[in-house]
Amino acid sequence: MALNAPKPDEGPSGVRGNRDEAMTVRRHEPVWELNPILVLAFGWYIVNSFADFIYWTMRGKYDHPTAVAFKNLMRIIGIVAIIAAVVGAAVGGIGGLTIGGFLGIVVGFSIQQVAGQAVAGIFLLAARPFKVGDHVNILGEDGIVEDITSLFTKVRKQDGTVVLIPSSSVIGNKIYLLLQKLTGQQSGQ
Repeated sequence: MALNAPKPDEGPSGVRGNRDEAMTVRRHEPVWELNPILVLAFGWYIVNSFADFIYWTMRGKYDHPTAVAFKNLMRIIGIVAIIAAVVGAAVGGIGGLTIGGFLGIVVGFSIQQVAGQAVAGIFLLAARPFKVGDHVNILGEDGIVEDITSLFTKVRKQDGTVVLIPSSSVIGNKIYLLLQKLTGQQSGQ
C-alpha cells in the first residue's frame, strides 16, 4: 500500500465516514458565551448571600449602619473576585493570573481613598467613641452628632449648619465629648 493511499473505509480525501457528512458544516453553538454569564449570575448570588450572612452576623452585635458597612465591604471584595475569575477563565493560565493581578491593582488604586475612608468608618462604628445625639467637638467643629456612617460623621452645629466630617479625619484626630448641651445651657442648670 502506498504511503498516502486512503484506507478502505476512507473516502478519496482521507475523511472517514459518509462523504456527504464530511461536506456539511457544523454550526458552532455559543456555549462558551453562556459560561461567563452563568459565572457572573451564580457569583453575584453567592456574594450577595455571603454579604447577607455577614450583615446578620454583625447585626447581632452592632447596629444597622455598622452591619451595612461590613456587608458593602464584602460585596466589593466579592465583585472584584468574580471579575478576576471570569477574566482569568477567559484568558486562562498565567495570562489570566496576570490580568487578574492587574485588575486588582487598578481597582485598588482607584478606590484607595474611598476604601481608606470606609475602613476608618468601620473602625469608628466598631470602637464607638461617641454615639448619635452626643455633643462633640471634632476637628474644631462643635455640635450634636446626627449620623455616623462608614464614610462620614454628620454633625449639626448650633447655627443649624450640617458638617460632614470624613471618617479617616475623625480616627486620626482628637474627639472632645462635651457635657453641656448645644443650646448653651450647663448640665447643672
